[in-house]
Amino acid sequence: MTAALIVDALRTPRGRGNDKGALRGVKPVDLLAGVLRALPARSGIDPAAIADVIVGCVSQTAEQGSHIGRLALLAAGWPDSVPALSINRYCASGLSAVGYAAMQALASDRLAVGGGVESMSRVPMSSDGGPLTRDPDLGRALRLVSIGLAADAIATQQGFSRADCDAVALASQQRAAAAREAGWLRSLAPVADAEGTLLLAADETPRPQTSAATLAELKPAFAALGAKTGLDDWLAEHLGLAAIDHVHTAGNSPAMADGASTVLLASPGAARRLGLKPRARLLGVAEVAIDRTLALTGAVDATRAVLARTGLTLADIDLFEINESFAALMLHYMKHLDVPHERLNVNGGAIALGHAMGSTGAALLGTALDELERRGARRAIVAACGAAGLAAAALIERIAPGAGA
Repeated sequence: MTAALIVDALRTPRGRGNDKGALRGVKPVDLLAGVLRALPARSGIDPAAIADVIVGCVSQTAEQGSHIGRLALLAAGWPDSVPALSINRYCASGLSAVGYAAMQALASDRLAVGGGVESMSRVPMSSDGGPLTRDPDLGRALRLVSIGLAADAIATQQGFSRADCDAVALASQQRAAAAREAGWLRSLAPVADAEGTLLLAADETPRPQTSAATLAELKPAFAALGAKTGLDDWLAEHLGLAAIDHVHTAGNSPAMADGASTVLLASPGAARRLGLKPRARLLGVAEVAIDRTLALTGAVDATRAVLARTGLTLADIDLFEINESFAALMLHYMKHLDVPHERLNVNGGAIALGHAMGSTGAALLGTALDELERRGARRAIVAACGAAGLAAAALIERIAPGAGA
């Protein structure tokens, strides 16, 4: 099967997703437009050669509504001839967008872009008022619960303690701080305002001062919700547990963030015709859906699916870049796939680096590619799960300099 080629991957630094964040003053359409302008400037391609642009965005309302993908292309100065599609697969949106863009590149024998955007300081999570979070009757009928409660339920079911989860969070902070200091996160497009003043050049979200002691001081984030709604009792009964152990806090949960990301893909023929030097092959993408109640363990299933699709095994994979959707989910991933922590999120994850929901999947792909190149390694799996049991995974293979595509 012909693989789409990854020509380049570029993202903005992540800003804190609150009113103190450095990107709080940047409209989402401008955040995405900035990285869309930077992508052709860095890769040397003409935007008119792009067959399609697929953009992931979760809260498609207010400043992220009205088809933000198309509007960002126009704001970036791309020609009217380039179409766009905005999609929502919850937190797997950006990764799904890359997969769809790869299909478009191969089908048209041209170039395509996949990526995403989320400005959580300006358009907070659940601000679309959708039934997933705002319709308790539907939630009860469909057995949907808050993802934070689901994460705590998974931790309880799997026997992961608060100390276990805090250890994952501490490692994420330490690794992110080290990577930022060493300059290993290279596929970055700094963000400036309309006057050209630099707003953010590196990820703002890591907290290098974090320690085991400071993490231990934090209170559980979802205990009150579970008690108030009665969902703790329902989950415990549903899962056959004595009670739900609330182990997740603000310190071992993903940090809300602002960010945008893009991945430029090409068919092999288009890459040859345009004289491009691809960085990697996208060997496969898998989309899965799992149990709607626990919802967040799908990265395991998606990883298994993409391995089956490509005929590879876990032993063939050098690195795993998995969205840190709560610390317990990383422990679950390592336990059920027997992946060592030293190969998982080696430069930190969303707990430290932040989770700009629609952007994260595509941003993770760029992070994985940067690290494959730095190490001279070969293959990585990128995966992300989302609400209501959705998940996606991609398998990429670095192309060594001088090697044929």
